[in-house]
Amino acid sequence: MDANSTQKAPPRWALNFFTIWFGQSFSILGSQIVQFALIWWLTVKTGSATVLTFSSIAGIVPQVLLAPLAGVLVDRWNRRITMMVADGVGAAAAGVLAGLFVLGWVQIWHVFVILFIRSCAGAFHWPAMQASTSLMVPKQHLSRIQGLNQMLWGALGIISAPLGALVMDLIPLPSVVAIDVVTAAFAITPLFFVYIPQPERQPSTAQTAGEKPSVWADMKAGWRYVTGWKGAMIILLMATLINLLVNPAFALLPLLVKNDFHGNAARLAVLESAMGFGMMAGGLTLGVWGGFRRRILTTFAGLIGMGMGILLMGITPASLFVMAVVAMFVAGFMNPITNGPVHAVLQATVAPEMQGRVFTLVGSIAALMSPIGLLIAGPLSDTIGVRTWFIVGGITTAVMGITCFFIPAAVHLEDGRQATEEQQPAAILQPADEKAPAVITA
Repeated sequence: MDANSTQKAPPRWALNFFTIWFGQSFSILGSQIVQFALIWWLTVKTGSATVLTFSSIAGIVPQVLLAPLAGVLVDRWNRRITMMVADGVGAAAAGVLAGLFVLGWVQIWHVFVILFIRSCAGAFHWPAMQASTSLMVPKQHLSRIQGLNQMLWGALGIISAPLGALVMDLIPLPSVVAIDVVTAAFAITPLFFVYIPQPERQPSTAQTAGEKPSVWADMKAGWRYVTGWKGAMIILLMATLINLLVNPAFALLPLLVKNDFHGNAARLAVLESAMGFGMMAGGLTLGVWGGFRRRILTTFAGLIGMGMGILLMGITPASLFVMAVVAMFVAGFMNPITNGPVHAVLQATVAPEMQGRVFTLVGSIAALMSPIGLLIAGPLSDTIGVRTWFIVGGITTAVMGITCFFIPAAVHLEDGRQATEEQQPAAILQPADEKAPAVITA
């Protein structure tokens, strides 16, 4: 089925989409400020890689366990209401944690629980927003919107870490945590007034017989959709390996700053801001350029560059902090070049009524390796240091990017699930042509 055969972006799409987009931006800013403050509080209070590891696991496990179910439900539920509830639950969790700090009752495990709850809300919010974007934005603008999204994350990365360090000096921690409650209102309020189109569900065999398909049947349909798509499975396996090796490195960055670079919260903020500047520059580049005509090749090139930046971070001597800043900038710049095109390909290629299930299934399987990597990296890093994970992760990422150029199923990902190796070769060095969209056969 053509993903655009029954769904078209509504009139005045830019006004509707960006009204929601700006509200979400304020909410993300508040969440990142709070996240920075909590991670640095855990770092100073415990100085333990294992504690930081478990804080990261608390935020990842819901993505693994809930995401497949969340994707099915997002495809069934009203996506606007789903986002409103998810934002509200995240804000409520932050409010509870702020209250615990005020009362002086907070324990390390309280922070883990709150991070877990917030991640549960995110497991529903992310697929609802991603699936809604493909119905609100015309297909020819999806790559640029993804570039804009990546640029947003970069801009927020620039300001959120310094703001986090600043507000920790100016106001008590309970007030810092409460910021997330206030900014969540900016995300929720526009959703009361903006229409978000719903996909038309295609009738299944059960529906034809007058029965409502079960949640389990919908989950299996999503699984068959992904596993029957060789190119998507290759990208999925690649993302899984990256999460196994690279996520632990960045989760333990505060310890690298504290122990290797002998820094404080301000130095951590400098590194995170450097990555934010890189993401903003990379997102702006992708937004203007759009990537190669065969968009997935842009992702492969980005993987090579991102791997080199991560490797540089791992081999930088403690005395050359400036080089570490450059490495973070490079890794940040290549992040949107890597992620933006592949997200746009999936949004343009996957049938709208399947997008919630496909996005969450891909995300949950890819995230499955992160807790395993963190469980291994945390205790080992207390013994051998954090640098090892940057070096191994950087080399692996770059090698995967090079290898994918020579795998036809990966190169032809955006031709749809039925693409074969006999299709015409990719136009590797041609710029994106928005008048020649990918052939959709899903």
